[in-house]
Amino acid sequence: QLQLVESGGGLVQPGGSLRLSCAASGFFLGSYVIGWFRQAPGKGREWVACITRGSERTRYADSVKGRFNITRDDPNSIVYLQANSLNAEDTARYYCAIDARRNGWCVEAMGEYQYWGQGIQVTVSS
Repeated sequence: QLQLVESGGGLVQPGGSLRLSCAASGFFLGSYVIGWFRQAPGKGREWVACITRGSERTRYADSVKGRFNITRDDPNSIVYLQANSLNAEDTARYYCAIDARRNGWCVEAMGEYQYWGQGIQVTVSS
């Protein structure tokens, strides 16, 4: 079982920034496509961003494009989501997930990701 652990969430003021981390437990995260998703209270889980193996490609939801940046630190087996210019609509629980079937592309569909972390809360409020 591939286990992921998210960290870096918390309370931030509008316009602020956070860096979320997704770390692997007991395996090399660099071998996998990684996606970030989020779920706001009362809403469904939505795709935020994804990154392929070797950082060849990154993709972003329109709602975060230009504000969020997904990167990976393969030697340390961590994937980051840098979230800037945060607003109240970004308040959600953020999850990272593994797509173990793809290499050179990453997708938005939640069902294509097989392993999930427990999530980390991000609250944007003054």
